[in-house]
Amino acid sequence: MQTLRDLPALRSAVQMLKSDGKPLVLVPTMGALHDGHMALVEEARRHGRHVVVSIFVNPRQFGPNEDLAAYPRREAKDAQMLQTAGVDILWAPTVEIMYPAGYATNISVTGISDGLDGAARPGHFDGVATVVTKLFNQVQPDIAIFGQKDYQQLAVIRRFVADLNLPIEIVGLPTQRAEDGLALSSRNAYLSDEERKAALALPRALGEAKRQIEKGEPVAGTLAQAIASLAAHGFGPIDYVSLCDAATLEPMAVLDRPARLLGAAKLGTTRLIDNIAIDPV
Repeated sequence: MQTLRDLPALRSAVQMLKSDGKPLVLVPTMGALHDGHMALVEEARRHGRHVVVSIFVNPRQFGPNEDLAAYPRREAKDAQMLQTAGVDILWAPTVEIMYPAGYATNISVTGISDGLDGAARPGHFDGVATVVTKLFNQVQPDIAIFGQKDYQQLAVIRRFVADLNLPIEIVGLPTQRAEDGLALSSRNAYLSDEERKAALALPRALGEAKRQIEKGEPVAGTLAQAIASLAAHGFGPIDYVSLCDAATLEPMAVLDRPARLLGAAKLGTTRLIDNIAIDPV
């Protein structure tokens, strides 16, 4: 595996990889890799012969009071995991490479990015769309793999790829979970042992809300019960628990088409997100 940090070297290596005509697959990450990331890498290998993984903690998607400085960074361990998994290139640019002096361009995706995390974290999805667009331009992949845990992020990426006519297939891999059901996340490392147990209330609240809505219970009351359950288990503030159209992420008052139940809330100092699919019975 090659670990590359400058753009000319990356482009030369990518050109060489793609010379055999086989698909090249990109897995963008912010590092602190866990089993969820490695499932993305495994999926990438099923889709193409060549795999590039990027590690870049993107400052533009963090708000002023968020955890940019504390976000876990462990590139040496990550690189070892990726090499064992058969990755061809680790693209690990610096902030100066990604956003050189005088950088002035921003990618903004309206509509689908407005609610949910877009409302709770202003500017977040501009940062995501900008960095992912740059990664796509740098790596020139045929396919890119993302996890569905960050469901709104995936929807934003699908939107700008379609809008900008980018020749990249976007693959969303179902959320990877621990045995007890908690969605895998690099931020889970922030949780104390007690918080880790309490964190299970999030997937359980979404699962119970799904069961109630599928039984025909009113959506608004069911979502309110889920929020109350999270609060009772120590979550707060609770940014949202919402039922949204699976494609547009518009809020739904009645389950009459494919949907997603999405939730985001803080437990102590750690912000957790999760979502599950729900369809009309």
